[in-house]
Amino acid sequence: MTREVGDGTLAVGAGRPPARKYAPTLPGPVFAAYFHLPGEAVGPYTYGRDTNPTWTLLEAAIGELEDGAEVVSFSSGMAAIAAVLLSQVRSGDVVVLPDDCYQTTRALKERLESYGAVVRMGPTAGDAQMELLDGARLVWVETPSNPNLDVCDIARLVEAAHEAGALVAVDNTLATPLGQRPLDLGADFSVASDTKALTGHGDLLLGHVATRDAALAESVRLWRKTVGAIPGPMEAWLAHRSLATLELRLDRQDANALALAEALRKRPEVAGLRYPGLPDDPSHEVASKQMRRFGCVVSFTLPDEAFAERFLGAMRLVNQATSFGSVHSSAERRGRWGGDAVAPGFVRFSVGVENPGDLVSDVLAALDAASAEAREVGEDL
Repeated sequence: MTREVGDGTLAVGAGRPPARKYAPTLPGPVFAAYFHLPGEAVGPYTYGRDTNPTWTLLEAAIGELEDGAEVVSFSSGMAAIAAVLLSQVRSGDVVVLPDDCYQTTRALKERLESYGAVVRMGPTAGDAQMELLDGARLVWVETPSNPNLDVCDIARLVEAAHEAGALVAVDNTLATPLGQRPLDLGADFSVASDTKALTGHGDLLLGHVATRDAALAESVRLWRKTVGAIPGPMEAWLAHRSLATLELRLDRQDANALALAEALRKRPEVAGLRYPGLPDDPSHEVASKQMRRFGCVVSFTLPDEAFAERFLGAMRLVNQATSFGSVHSSAERRGRWGGDAVAPGFVRFSVGVENPGDLVSDVLAALDAASAEAREVGEDL
């Protein structure tokens, strides 16, 4: 499979073995803690914590989506993130992190510092991390950022980081490889929580690390073996099966997200609306250069916590959940978790594949209901 084919064709066929008479087109999951291993302990499959045929097919598939990369799959997105940060950094090394990235990634700052690393933090917007590169070993980039949807110029940051002698890892969770390919832009690692849009059904925990450097891939693979952060074969098989609809899901979610953002911008209750696909979004110019799809997440701020909670409770088609990327729309008041620099009424909205008219109508009706209740209790809007 090559990139001369379309994204849908690529996604449907990625990682599937050659057709064989009477065999399934995608072999079922292999459940094995160990394998028959006579003689010397060498071979593709030796022990269940090292390798598994079901992982092999999934990793090959994601490698094709990543435009030719070695892929190491993990039990969760955070397992993949931690594997890169903790396998590449030693005592005394300098790590640059975004101060507005996923909050559990930021929580690794304390762990890195406990190992003797130096952590510098700066915002995603405006390529601000470029000011922190001197002497760095590893630069972590998240674009678009979660949950504020700021964007940085990956190629520009990579060039500067490499000149400074640093590796660059990009958290590509929100975009997926069909929305953005960090490795094509020069990054050393492309990392994602495949729990989100890549698998897209809200029923798996999974992550991956992709790189075109064999030595880096091996160092991450050894970390996985050492700490045991391996995916289950059933999860790996379900993920591979789900890839076939990736382009269909992403295209529908992108279109729905844009429709929702355009409807929200007309509402007086909504402030701070962000979606990189909006032509006037602060991130749009840079995002348009490096993204082929703008993702499924829309963020905005409602007047206060009470208003946001009423809004979320009034929707009928949208789940209140903390993840994103599923075929089912979900939303949450992000401030309920703490840790993110967001207002009490800040909402992160993950747009699904529902019919756009139904989804937009549901959201607008919920805004109407929340506004009516606010007026009843005498709140200022």
